[in-house]
Amino acid sequence: MSTDDTAPGPETPVRFDTKIAVLLREDLETWQRLNVTAFLVSGLGSQFPEVIGEPYEDADAVGYLPMFRQPVLVFEGTKETLTKAHARVLSRALPRALFTSDLFTTGNDRDNRAAVKAARTADLDLVGLAVYGPKNAVDKVLKGARMHP
Repeated sequence: MSTDDTAPGPETPVRFDTKIAVLLREDLETWQRLNVTAFLVSGLGSQFPEVIGEPYEDADAVGYLPMFRQPVLVFEGTKETLTKAHARVLSRALPRALFTSDLFTTGNDRDNRAAVKAARTADLDLVGLAVYGPKNAVDKVLKGARMHP
């Protein structure tokens, strides 16, 4: 075992002081859950490069893109749970991404942004929310949500 606390040995579990979490509305179809999750987490790496690990390489030296360095935890909840989580994430000014029901009817980024822009904050029909930040703060935002089955 390593004696250096900053460089854990291979047998030491890695602990993160931050959390990446996605909250999905419980009434989404399976394809919608997958689509929303992918869209929600896509922006984190560009805004927070520290969440991205090193590139991968297999034994034949074929390279692969880097991925998140930590797990993405997926939760679900009612529409009310999402509304409360949204209010909490805004009050804590945590980095967040949202997905509204309108985005299922658009087909491109420009129209997605226009659909969100057309709704007042209180009127957003949220179906998904991603949040990144200190573990305790993210846990408070997600209060009332449950882990996705």
